[in-house]
Amino acid sequence: MYNPEKAHYVVATCILVNDGRFLIAKRAAFEKAFPNKWTVPGGTLETSDYKNRPLDTGCQWYNILEIICKRELEEEVGIKVDKIKYLTSLIFIRPDGIPTLVASMFAHTECEAVRLSEELTQHAWVTLEQAKDYDLIDGIYEELELLEKHLKGEELGVWKK
Repeated sequence: MYNPEKAHYVVATCILVNDGRFLIAKRAAFEKAFPNKWTVPGGTLETSDYKNRPLDTGCQWYNILEIICKRELEEEVGIKVDKIKYLTSLIFIRPDGIPTLVASMFAHTECEAVRLSEELTQHAWVTLEQAKDYDLIDGIYEELELLEKHLKGEELGVWKK
């Protein structure tokens, strides 16, 4: 039975890393959540992300967050990646009242060429210091900071403000 207390959108975002820089992009003005804010590519889980695939076991699909990231990276910024890793997670309630679970992932890429979808209006490859100059969605800077520490050899910690 459907229980609205347990219903959430599931979103996966992916911080792309290239030569010590992170890809950020500006959301279009028409977006319901965080219009005109800078963020990292990502999108919402769709049933087609798994239902159109063969089952990985008798009744389950695996690596769905990675599949969402791969799809969204290709759709939103035109970049293909292979190895995607988990960074952190968060919950927020969209302006239309829908609770949303976000899994923040990351991947390395050699590709710098970006082809933006209509949901994004600008992009930049930035260092952590340069990211401070952008109107990022709350928490994104701290995700970049967490990832940079990890990339410099620290154990992957937890998100902190």
